[in-house]
Amino acid sequence: MSLFSCVVAAEKSTCFGTTAKGRLENGVEMVSSGDNYVTYSRVARFAGRTYVHSEVRSILVESYKSLSSVLPSKVFKYAETGFAEGGPFKPHKTHRNGLSVDFMTPVVNELGESVHLPTHVFNKFGYDIEFDTNGKYKRYTIDYIALAAHIVALHKAALAQGVDLWRVIFDPKLQPELFKTSYGPYLKRYIQFSKTPSWVRHDEHYHVDFDIPCKALH
Repeated sequence: MSLFSCVVAAEKSTCFGTTAKGRLENGVEMVSSGDNYVTYSRVARFAGRTYVHSEVRSILVESYKSLSSVLPSKVFKYAETGFAEGGPFKPHKTHRNGLSVDFMTPVVNELGESVHLPTHVFNKFGYDIEFDTNGKYKRYTIDYIALAAHIVALHKAALAQGVDLWRVIFDPKLQPELFKTSYGPYLKRYIQFSKTPSWVRHDEHYHVDFDIPCKALH
């Protein structure tokens, strides 16, 4: 067996319980950046807040790879994931077994260029941002095409690994704009979106839970 194979085998994760009550073994750190994506905070990364199940990391990386071909001018940013061992992950109610990932909402600037939503300590790493009903915040506008394309890419990458997406949480009042894009029919057919408002709005970010078999939590 090659060294690479040994590393991959050693990094295979096991999840227990649910996203709301669970834990994780052999959690892996999400790649900090790629050609078209970055982490939301290097400080948070160093604090150990960007660990996921090994299969989830593979799905994320593959989704960004496919987007680089489909939408080469778009950039993306992922946010909170979880701890290496899972468990309580304040202030989140989920993110406990490596299967939950937050993504910062893709945006464009006044020129229509794909840019990263700003995430820093003064806006709680982006989580304090509030978009209006028109999907605008200061000089940024939600890029619904990029957002929809990313969800589709995540779903296809998950299916390629023999797993699925469980749900996507995004502000119900903003969801109709997603369905107006060319990806709308796919989203309506395959993706389970939140139907009611969550305890936090989920406009500056969207939350994705992956459907990967987990062992019982003891």
